[in-house]
Amino acid sequence: MSDTSPSPERLFWTVFEPIHAISYFHPDFAAAMVDKGLTGWWNGYFAGRAAPLGRVGAPAVASLFFVFAPSRVAKAVPEVWRHIDPEKAVETRLETADEVLSRFTSDHALPDLRSTLAALRRCVDGLDFGGRALAAAWADVPPPSTLLGQIWLACTVLREHRGDGHVIASVENGLTGLQASITHVATGKVQRERIQVTRGWSDEEWRTAEAELVDRGILDGSGALTARGAALRDRIEETTDRLAARSPVLPEDPSWVIRVLRVLSADIRRHPSFPDANPIGVPHPMTKG
Repeated sequence: MSDTSPSPERLFWTVFEPIHAISYFHPDFAAAMVDKGLTGWWNGYFAGRAAPLGRVGAPAVASLFFVFAPSRVAKAVPEVWRHIDPEKAVETRLETADEVLSRFTSDHALPDLRSTLAALRRCVDGLDFGGRALAAAWADVPPPSTLLGQIWLACTVLREHRGDGHVIASVENGLTGLQASITHVATGKVQRERIQVTRGWSDEEWRTAEAELVDRGILDGSGALTARGAALRDRIEETTDRLAARSPVLPEDPSWVIRVLRVLSADIRRHPSFPDANPIGVPHPMTKG
């Protein structure tokens, strides 16, 4: 994948991903979950993201979230549903998204954002949700009454749709969730410590998976990507783009929608709560598109 000429699907992703991902980094999201009775950041994360699925158990969440250690998931799920109803978790997420995004939005931007919302809705309405359970669950959430809440929800559906496709691409290319994480670290774009700690993998699990990748010629002895490994990473990203392109995921006028959303997403990425080398690989919105 050429960094200088990204696909239209990838350009679109760079501007809707930060809008969704503010829910992982801005402290008000975690605080809102605590106010509703959930203690612990990870309890809020798993409840907030999995809530549209209903009172789902740990195996399903681990499968859909993919890169998390099952043991990390099991510490939160299904216990979180004893403290918060899934419907209340969704409601809290949407209310907080509206409140937080309003701080990044000026009044003069609202008309363009309203028009952009109409374009985003058309994108969501045209998506194919086959094999994309998490995206389908979020698409079934009734839209809130607020403009910014609706924009966050639409970006979330698009993001989870692409994320589900990324999981499909990783599995099709023979990687487990842990192996996919290790190859991500091997690109040099994120540190092992951040990925391993946040995803909950033990040192032994990491070493075992890393040795398997060395045996397959994907990593060299130092843990760096081989030529074969780099080609594998490129192939996964290209497959992710191709799977996104199978649905009419792009708006009718992608350049205009990208320009409007880029302003909001760039402000989000500059906020101190949003780490530069974040574990989910959220990029800075590209300057051209």
